[in-house]
Amino acid sequence: MMPILTKSDDVAAFCEELSVHEFVTIDTEFLREKTYYPKLCLVQLSGPDKKAKAIDPLVEGLDLSPLFDLLDNKNILKVFHSGRQDLEIFYNLTGKVVQSFFDTQIAAMVCGYGDSVGYENIVRQVSGYQVDKSSQFTNWSLRPLSEKQITYALGDVTHLCDVYLYLKEELEKRGRTQWVVQEEEILNNPDTYANEPYKAWERIKIKSPKSKSLVVLRELAAWRESQAQKRDIPKAWVMRDDALSDMANQAPQNKHQLAKIRNVSKDLAEGKTGAQLLKVIAKGLDTPKDTWPIPKRRVSLSQGAMAMVDILKMLLKVQSAVHDVAPKIIASAADIEAIALDDNADVPALSGWRKEVFGADALAVKHGKLAIGLKDGKITVFNIADL
Repeated sequence: MMPILTKSDDVAAFCEELSVHEFVTIDTEFLREKTYYPKLCLVQLSGPDKKAKAIDPLVEGLDLSPLFDLLDNKNILKVFHSGRQDLEIFYNLTGKVVQSFFDTQIAAMVCGYGDSVGYENIVRQVSGYQVDKSSQFTNWSLRPLSEKQITYALGDVTHLCDVYLYLKEELEKRGRTQWVVQEEEILNNPDTYANEPYKAWERIKIKSPKSKSLVVLRELAAWRESQAQKRDIPKAWVMRDDALSDMANQAPQNKHQLAKIRNVSKDLAEGKTGAQLLKVIAKGLDTPKDTWPIPKRRVSLSQGAMAMVDILKMLLKVQSAVHDVAPKIIASAADIEAIALDDNADVPALSGWRKEVFGADALAVKHGKLAIGLKDGKITVFNIADL
């Protein structure tokens, strides 16, 4: 059987071979520069035996159902590295979230390998192998694939076997397997991949937001998202973010006002798209006011609160080093500000394993029960009662 599978019978046979293993490593190659949805160009898979092969989904008529059945099998762990986009691709193709998966990037962060550690970096640290990434950004839709491309693609899943086994052991030794499970909950949620048009406005920056501008932005962003999905083109090809935010702030009522918006040409304003945009804006303004979004106001921190934020940031660095966990995965800057202002802040740092590692101590520092100081030349956390 060739390393690139182009026949349905070969795909079925290979997936059957993989189904006997405890875990399967998976990677994909795709293009997204000219489409809304990622265009799947290659699927690489390997069992623990490292007999890797790749499925060519661009072959017309190729039956991928054995692959989808494998992804849906709860008894086989699917191992990805930074799998968010891979999982999105499979969700778009099947309408279902991949069952039973493990993300080695998340595991590496939990084990102290730094923030968002790359595949090349973790492979080098675990096995000492230097991955050749020169083929990473080639055009994977062109056929035939070169030997160099094939070697690179299959290497992504064979080395991943070693990374997974190493991190699995590390997690078990440190008692952190459940930490990874908690982190992967968002990836298990279908809403992560659904791209609901009426939530698109939340990802667009707008100056001095008011309820009126936000309700218009919500409609405009939903229109753009739907257009991009329907035509399968990048959102920016439909309309740029700055044009949407300007329209939301100015809420033009006619084509002459619309033409004055930055990045909106006179031809566009007076054409079919302009007419659509004016209808969308009017729809937003006609929405009942009790359903308009409420702007999030940034709370100004007092001098005392700012000083507490600085202390908590220092605590985060200390606890990150003590527990050998990347600071980014423990708490964000926004989390720390929220904790400084509110003991019951609804932030990840005050629940689950994060509270054990940082959150509980952060509250203790805030209330004078713990202190940070130097001991034998090292920054240390002290219990005030012991001093």
